Amino acid sequence: MLELLNMEGRNPKPADYEAYWERALAEMRSVDPQVELIKSDFQVPFAACYEMYWTGVRGARIHAKLLKPLGQGPFPAIMQFHGYSVHSGNWIDKLPYVAAGFVVAAMDCRGQGGLSEDTGGVKGTTRQGHIVRGLDDHPDQLLYRHIFLDTAQLAQVLMAMPEVDEQRIGAMGGSQGGALTIACGALEPRVRQLAPNSPFLCDYQRVWEMDVTNTAYQELQAFFRNHDPRHLRENEIFTKLGYIDLQHLADRIQGEVYMAVGLMDKACPPPSQFAMYNKIKAPKRLELYPDFGHEVFPGWHDLIMQFMLKLNVH
Repeated sequence: MLELLNMEGRNPKPADYEAYWERALAEMRSVDPQVELIKSDFQVPFAACYEMYWTGVRGARIHAKLLKPLGQGPFPAIMQFHGYSVHSGNWIDKLPYVAAGFVVAAMDCRGQGGLSEDTGGVKGTTRQGHIVRGLDDHPDQLLYRHIFLDTAQLAQVLMAMPEVDEQRIGAMGGSQGGALTIACGALEPRVRQLAPNSPFLCDYQRVWEMDVTNTAYQELQAFFRNHDPRHLRENEIFTKLGYIDLQHLADRIQGEVYMAVGLMDKACPPPSQFAMYNKIKAPKRLELYPDFGHEVFPGWHDLIMQFMLKLNVH
């Protein structure tokens, strides 16, 4: 465990990393989100439920399920982010937080299993995976750049709602959702509480060196096999991936982080997760599950609820 807490990342950080993200955030701020709320077919007596759409970078319409408690507010809000390739889940999963007095927004990642658009338009492969989308184009074309910005824009959309208290915003998610929780808190530092578990998208070079090829990271191997079989571009490729490596964004977080890690995780190896966690400078704490892998941890969602309920205190 001590070794993990001292783990440093392997993936290189691009020299212009800070300028890259400031340029990205400037692009995001220049976009008129044109928020649209459509009353959902799913409704319950104690909340109003909406399909919410807004415009993100590159003109994509992004979708989230939005649930609001009845009453005046202002309410705290929770953002929920989903795992790789799927979607924002069922309405009923969000109701415990609404019943506890939270506005809830659950985002669909662009181009994955939900309703958010992927406007495409990159050079190079689009066959396999979102990590590698845009690797043969300018770094500003990396798809996860756009997805990370979507999370920050969602936070700002919520903060602009009169029924939401902009100082009481939290975010949560596992795997890709854990990664997007970190990205959201880094790119919109006003997010106050973050509860990621098993975060994806950390320290790509270490993951590749550990030969993690039976999970979503398999697309890294596929990219090399198809586009650089002798690894002549290896340093270039991992450096470009560094723009979307969360270990390099983590030190921008200002909110409190409560993270869970399964020490038997074969999909997102613990060393890659700790390379990111160890760079967080904000208040943070860990829950460890020594005998668990990339899965749902017993009791973890109960602990998240208790953690997020602190947002109910003005």
